[in-house]
Amino acid sequence: MFDLTPKINVMTGEQIQKIHGDALSILEKTGIQVDDSGARKLFEKAVGKPDDDQRIRITKDLVQWAISAAPSKISIYDRLGKIAFELMGDGSQDAVFGIGVTNLNYQDPVDNSIQTFSRHHMAVAASLGNTLDNFDFISTPGVIQDLSSDIADTYGVLEMMANTTKPIVMLIADGANFNPALDLCEHLHGDLGDRPFLLPYVNPITPLVLNSETTLKMEESIRRGLPVIFSNYGMSGATCPITPAGTLALLTAELLAGLVYSQLVKEGAPIILGSLPAAFDMKKAGSFYSPGTLLLNLACAEMMTSYNIPHCGTSGSGNGWAADLLAGTTVCINHFTSCLGNVGMVPFVGGNFESLVFSPELVVYSDDLIHQSRLFASGFSIEDETIGFSDISRIGPGGNYLLSAQTGKYFKESQFPSTIWPLLTLDKWKEQGEPTADKILRDRTLDLLNNPKIPKDKKEILAKGEAFLSRD
Repeated sequence: MFDLTPKINVMTGEQIQKIHGDALSILEKTGIQVDDSGARKLFEKAVGKPDDDQRIRITKDLVQWAISAAPSKISIYDRLGKIAFELMGDGSQDAVFGIGVTNLNYQDPVDNSIQTFSRHHMAVAASLGNTLDNFDFISTPGVIQDLSSDIADTYGVLEMMANTTKPIVMLIADGANFNPALDLCEHLHGDLGDRPFLLPYVNPITPLVLNSETTLKMEESIRRGLPVIFSNYGMSGATCPITPAGTLALLTAELLAGLVYSQLVKEGAPIILGSLPAAFDMKKAGSFYSPGTLLLNLACAEMMTSYNIPHCGTSGSGNGWAADLLAGTTVCINHFTSCLGNVGMVPFVGGNFESLVFSPELVVYSDDLIHQSRLFASGFSIEDETIGFSDISRIGPGGNYLLSAQTGKYFKESQFPSTIWPLLTLDKWKEQGEPTADKILRDRTLDLLNNPKIPKDKKEILAKGEAFLSRD
């Protein structure tokens, strides 16, 4: 096959083995803290009781067993039971994108005002993600603030279930609401493990702590047959070593610890591993994504590919103040390189102000970025048929190909199709009143919000879910 397909690889095999060895050394010599007694017993059964410092040291043989035991392919379905995408541990899949993540505020596209994230905003965000073709799943766009914390998570899951049929990455802010949220989903959908559309997302506490909430969520998810996303978040110089190499080694060690635990709970349990590496601003005590951390994201993806474990990476969102140049730089780098690298899942697109504010405009802008990045990553064929020797011979020197057979066959594929902006000549731009790119983006966003793609069973899901949640 003569297909030209662009690809990014950032690590050599020797470098991958170096980081793997460094991660194993951290697990064997430094060890991890395991807070939950039940989780500790599983580890102790495998590696023995810890020394005086109570840290669990994980041997390289146990790590290798877990790598071999975990599945390398995970099929994810939509809520209607149709295959949505497959996560491949060998890095062969195309990157899939989702909107999110657990923002506390909402940026109104009408005037860029910041509003407290509400139940209504959860419905709006899920509907937007359901409508945009280049988003493959929904990643809990916000934390509902106009309901009490003891019910906000479950009602948030209900709104996502009602407003999209796409797969859902479920983040639960209050650990006490995790099992009730799964109970709600089972009530609405039935068996969650048969054709899983729900992916619980859990985090350890960096550095090197498997906290009780995380291991309990993992155990419950695995018991119900759900794939788990185990992802860590590290800030270089704060929760991780300040060097990229140290950050990569430490985060890889944590991911391997989570992998081992998942397989101790149930051998063969499906798990997706990945990191959100960030930089730390020493002056303002805040985190941000940078070109260096986005490079770490690709390196982490290649580490997971070397283990044949499906990967979940970073969105690059959070740096902007709106769908602005500041946000655009980072998400452009992230989405483009994710499509060219070994990145599997890309959740959490659409956050501004360090992912505190959900921006519908940034989501719509990113949808176009993803579209164009995928077009670039798809490459092109150089088979003889695509060269067009017969047309070249017939037209010869000095001719043109406007009416050639090959142009007639392929011209539609050659057009540049932005999902937002038209291609305007100077004269056409003036005729249309000299619109700004910002205005066209805003108008496109408002049109999508006002005309969402609504699941046919939305009212049924809401009624059934509200009755279930109010039963007590």
